[in-house]
Amino acid sequence: MRPDSHSPIGVFDSGVGGLTVLKSLMSQLPGESTLYLGDTARVPYGTKSGEVVTRYSLKNAAFLLERGIKVLVVACNTASAVALPALSAALPVPVVGVIAPGARAALRRTRGGQVGVIGTPGTIRSGAYQRELEAAAGPAGARVKARACPLFVPLAEEGWLSGDVPRLVAREYLGEFVRGGVDTLVLGCTHYPLLKDIIAEVVGPQVALVDSAEATAEVVAGLLVERGLLAPAGRAPSHHFFVTDVPERFVEVGERFLGRRIPSAEQVDLTF
Repeated sequence: MRPDSHSPIGVFDSGVGGLTVLKSLMSQLPGESTLYLGDTARVPYGTKSGEVVTRYSLKNAAFLLERGIKVLVVACNTASAVALPALSAALPVPVVGVIAPGARAALRRTRGGQVGVIGTPGTIRSGAYQRELEAAAGPAGARVKARACPLFVPLAEEGWLSGDVPRLVAREYLGEFVRGGVDTLVLGCTHYPLLKDIIAEVVGPQVALVDSAEATAEVVAGLLVERGLLAPAGRAPSHHFFVTDVPERFVEVGERFLGRRIPSAEQVDLTF
């Protein structure tokens, strides 16, 4: 069935982190219905090979496509880094990742072209943010410093968002950005917005923080307007959640990421 304005937005991530992207989508597009898939059986993607992540991503996309989505949002930074070309080639609907919107937002914010990027080992190793920033900056150029911050993920999931432990971890990870004169820092993992207050405290007010989730939602909103796919006004949206393992844990942790109640999540089997 051909998607239309009544069709939902599809979003997938390796787990709960992509709910920060969904939160931004629901805030900027309150009339849109959504389908969210968290591949909790295979989380994390950040430590897996690009080939494996691409395979998982295509399976996730097929699941959502079968349910009639009108656009696919790849809320996982790692999947956006390595699987976007394969997804765009395979799907008949638009595909939006989180890397290009975040990179372009950073270039709009930077004052001197000194941009930092933090993310999972897989995202940083891929060089996707670095390439996107350098390409989008054009002849003016951008000086990019990137670092993996893997401990931020478990801190966010366990709710350790303030206090000495996350502060010490942030100082260890982010000291080089402060010393290096970075003026803009991209939060290149969907877990990191939960730690925004601690990160801002450590890097100081002179460093602008860019949330890729917010930038991605802006791109999706523009795309829906451009293609005439905005949901009709006055229609009550629906939001459905799917996971590949342990719905109870997803609901418990996910409500912290989404900032609202998740009534339930349906477990589905995406085995190969």
